[in-house]
Amino acid sequence: MTDTLHPAIRPLAFLLGTWKGAGRGDFPTSHPFEYGEEMRIGHAGKPFLFYQQRTWNPADGTPLHSEAGYFRISDDGTVEFVVAQPTGIAEVLVGPLNGTSFDLRSTGILLTPTAKEPVAVGRDFTVTGDRLRYRLDLEAVGEAYVTHLEAELTRAP
Repeated sequence: MTDTLHPAIRPLAFLLGTWKGAGRGDFPTSHPFEYGEEMRIGHAGKPFLFYQQRTWNPADGTPLHSEAGYFRISDDGTVEFVVAQPTGIAEVLVGPLNGTSFDLRSTGILLTPTAKEPVAVGRDFTVTGDRLRYRLDLEAVGEAYVTHLEAELTRAP
């Protein structure tokens, strides 16, 4: 699959694959929770990677959240991530690539009229071999910037 990968996106090839695992979340306005997760990252020979993510309640399999988007990389090594959520939120995040990790910060957030308003979002990704760890930090609904989600996923064979 990486043989047709567009040269501009090759620095992000370490993300390719289907990743599965578990995470946990917390926020001052909710109770701590756990979730199962699957993340798919692929390409179509163009200078971007597509991203699809879904989570579920590990106790009964009930769907919890999903989102989709695209990764790109600029000439200077900056990772760009555009992600849309069914809750009416679209994020644009950017940050430097550092080997197989990157820390992204929101530069723009668009909302539908009924979406809860996040003020700032951070998404940090680190891949080590076949293990992907991420953290999502969030400032929203009058609460300070805190870690909201953390997960560890394993690349499926």
